Amino acid sequence: MKKKFVTVFGSSVPQPGDAEYEYAYQLGKKLAQNNANVCSGGFQGIMDAVSKGAREGGAEAVGVTLDIYNVHASKYLSQEIKCHTLFDRLKNLIEIGDAYVVLQGGTGTLLELALVWEYMNKNMIQTKPLACHSSLWKGIVDLMEKQIAKEKRRTGLIKCFTEIDECADYIISSF
Repeated sequence: MKKKFVTVFGSSVPQPGDAEYEYAYQLGKKLAQNNANVCSGGFQGIMDAVSKGAREGGAEAVGVTLDIYNVHASKYLSQEIKCHTLFDRLKNLIEIGDAYVVLQGGTGTLLELALVWEYMNKNMIQTKPLACHSSLWKGIVDLMEKQIAKEKRRTGLIKCFTEIDECADYIISSF
């Protein structure tokens, strides 16, 4: 059976020792131990941490980088896919994923979450497991779900978790 890919979105800011970095590392390792590869934006922070965890767990870690950034890719990648535009990068991140996890992040991570959510809501991609970790995303998701329900669109596409193990277990159980 071919290993599934979980695309993980999150901030480039967290450093080793920061809670967000350690959550991403744990996620990558647990996914790898349960027969899943990871895909991320391929740079530092959460992307580096999830790649490190996956590689240490024996899985692949694909990074989809953007060449306009003057930043080095994570040293833990097993493969780097270089893109020239943000839209190409987003397209690759979404297409590679058999499931998605959204960790702590800023506007770039918000864009990624919104794009996956919209694509699934409009049936532009098949519905896939989509999990968010942190109170930040829970607040945003809860608020948006009210608006989506008011518009009579599909709700319940995102599961939110406060514990990283619960987030990982949800994704793993979906395969």
